Amino acid sequence: MSNTATPVVLITGAATGIGAACALAFADAGWRVGIATLPSTRDEADQVAAQCVARGSAALVLPLDVTNDAQCRESANALEAHFGRIDGLVNCAGVTRFVPHHDLEGLPSSEFGRTNDVNVLGTFQMIRACRGALERSGRGGVVNYSSIAGLSGVGSSAAYAASKGAVIALTLSMARALAPHIRVNAIAPGYVAGGLPSRVLDADALAAVEAKYLETQPLKRLLVPDEIAALTLFLLNGPAGITGEVIRIDNGLHLNG
Repeated sequence: MSNTATPVVLITGAATGIGAACALAFADAGWRVGIATLPSTRDEADQVAAQCVARGSAALVLPLDVTNDAQCRESANALEAHFGRIDGLVNCAGVTRFVPHHDLEGLPSSEFGRTNDVNVLGTFQMIRACRGALERSGRGGVVNYSSIAGLSGVGSSAAYAASKGAVIALTLSMARALAPHIRVNAIAPGYVAGGLPSRVLDADALAAVEAKYLETQPLKRLLVPDEIAALTLFLLNGPAGITGEVIRIDNGLHLNG
């Protein structure tokens, strides 16, 4: 396709949950969308792409395992070749397992490695793969997804908390390293209904987690993916002076100390 002024965003983990909500939010805002996904969720990604097109946007589905550096580079190159530019990168791909933090023996080294490879290494590799295109854009921006787990050492497991803390440090590092051409920020959500836990917990466990958050959060409600997508769009489409920020959205849970 010919190069136009219409901006382009690449979203990892975009077939479901928050990533899919981001794809639709950017499509509604007039961006063209790269929907990166694992082969196991290709059907869902195709459905998201069709919804983007129905909203008057253009979309391209990209096969991607963010732990594979060659695939990260191939996806970035393919999207830039197809649309002529990349203006934004949203690092939404993530994994977790629910392991109580006190159960040190229940958290094998392999789970630490898997979580780090996707949540941290994958985020870095996608930034590196997209750097050139984002610089050429003249308005390049990155949004990484951390979590309140990375701020407070809570969440689904110690490995997940550690990985999301590392995403915060990586965000600050990249914001310095890639300025002045690329802005890098992070979002730290609390529990999001329809997010990652809904894909790793059974129905009873999920209901118990949601009941806990409804009780403990000052705002007695659950976040939904559209809220995180709206904040993501704001950071890439909004004020040009925001970089190196970690923005918490948790229904006030942090107020409990």
